[in-house]
Amino acid sequence: MSDINVLKKELTRIDGKGYGAYKDIRGRYDLGGCELFIDHVQSDPFAPPSKIRLRISQKKAAFPEELFKNSIRKTALEDYLSRAFIREINREKDKNFRIEMDVCGQEVLQRTSMQVHSEQVEARLAVGLPAKGRRIMGRQAADLLCRELPLLAERAMIYASLDAEKIKSHVQTIEDQEYLRSRLREKGLIAFVGNGAMLARASGVSDRPLENENAVSFYSPPEMETKFELPNRGNIRGMGIPAGVTVIVGGGYHGKSTLLKALERGVYNHIPGDGREWVVSDKSAVKIRAEDGRAVTGGDISPFINSLPGGQSTDFFTSSNASGSTSQAANIVEALEAGTGLILVDEDTSATNFMIRDSRMQALVAKENEPITPFIDRIRELYTELEISTVVVMGGSGDYLGEADTVIMLKNYIPSLVTATAREIVEKYPQERKAEIPAPLKSVSPRRIMPESFHLGPKDKVGAKGRQIIRFKKQPLELNFLEQLVHESQTRSIAAILKILPAYLQKNDNFLRDAVEEIVEDIYQNGLEILAGNTGRHPGNMAEVRKQEIMAAINRFRKLKVKQD
Repeated sequence: MSDINVLKKELTRIDGKGYGAYKDIRGRYDLGGCELFIDHVQSDPFAPPSKIRLRISQKKAAFPEELFKNSIRKTALEDYLSRAFIREINREKDKNFRIEMDVCGQEVLQRTSMQVHSEQVEARLAVGLPAKGRRIMGRQAADLLCRELPLLAERAMIYASLDAEKIKSHVQTIEDQEYLRSRLREKGLIAFVGNGAMLARASGVSDRPLENENAVSFYSPPEMETKFELPNRGNIRGMGIPAGVTVIVGGGYHGKSTLLKALERGVYNHIPGDGREWVVSDKSAVKIRAEDGRAVTGGDISPFINSLPGGQSTDFFTSSNASGSTSQAANIVEALEAGTGLILVDEDTSATNFMIRDSRMQALVAKENEPITPFIDRIRELYTELEISTVVVMGGSGDYLGEADTVIMLKNYIPSLVTATAREIVEKYPQERKAEIPAPLKSVSPRRIMPESFHLGPKDKVGAKGRQIIRFKKQPLELNFLEQLVHESQTRSIAAILKILPAYLQKNDNFLRDAVEEIVEDIYQNGLEILAGNTGRHPGNMAEVRKQEIMAAINRFRKLKVKQD
């Protein structure tokens, strides 16, 4: 390992040379208070920035082991340090240095941007090495690498430089959320919304909490209030949503979809102050919607759609341009294959003909001419036969009240339990529609994916383009309707998973679910670093992703090949 003087001397030597000479500084350097690893040097000033790491020993960083004694605390501490480092970077923006770290959202995810171990703390960064045109600015580079970066590390990676109480609160809050989620099922719940939660967001393009006089805090109806004892916070009370079928009703703009959106994000932990810290959902929950135009390959949608005109099979349904109803059916059966225990549905983003056929339409269009089995006729079976709960937002069809175990009404964002009233209405106004169930609901069989679907040649590339698109070779994989994919770092992880997927498929007899579950387990055991392969570049911009989103992305690949057993 070279010292700081060697690096300064090397930068002085290449000052004014062509940009390619920066490659000579790759290596490991002792900067005094920390170590600098220059892993990858960009090819020119306009290429993606260079990849570096800063490492400080725990003898100097001195974070108490109590703060990272288990996996969830470790993730929480790394999240806090990433946010602290980003704040320090933003404070230095006027110095015209390009320094980047993977940006965090409101959710707390296991990330590769910061790593805390018993021996060291390590930050993974991207930096733009200074240039004038295509000529190296060696002195400015020395200022960046030898002075600016160590200062940032001193401010954001050393325990004594940070607010100890805020770190402790951050770590304990995340640990309590994880604990709360793990205790839902033992109380017969599939979700919990803590009293005082702030569910509304600042705007349609901001996930920060709404902070104005119109903001309404959430409080549980008395009949649904549940108490938990958390390891750090102690007692917490809020609304427990029981397993089964829950229907959320209310007028337009009264908070129905806002509540469902919070439950959708409740599969993740949130930072203190987000407002949704104590909104937790079953970790396998999947938001279902219609998705016109998506590709479906080899999906068994026969529980919801059968007897299509022209004799097209629906037990091995394939379409490059699925309709609203067929896409929503495919989304449900794919979620079942991925092991969901909770389905979340909003009528606003659903296909109407998939959700219900009322009595008048049944009278006009005979069942033998209608291939769709509406969701309303399967929602009860999903729970009684497969133990899959549903939370559905419904403002337009009272027929769903007859299927509900729990009915929650939102009025001005304030919830009330109206199950008894709903049942009285059902008895007073009995439905005239007939259930349209051609056959009992069956479990979903796992599918086999052919590994050649994701074959890559030596020059083929795979990469994320923001949160919503992965480029696989030249084929776009569109993920814009995966509403629980919350950050582009997760999309980058999925892109990396696609590269290694064929090997895992071959090990698991080509069964998609088994292959993805093994990948997720390997990441859990060995870290997200396994997705970096042998590129020699640190994976500083990846984040954990659930198997539900991994499988959903794979299912949308238009070149997917599925073996029909």
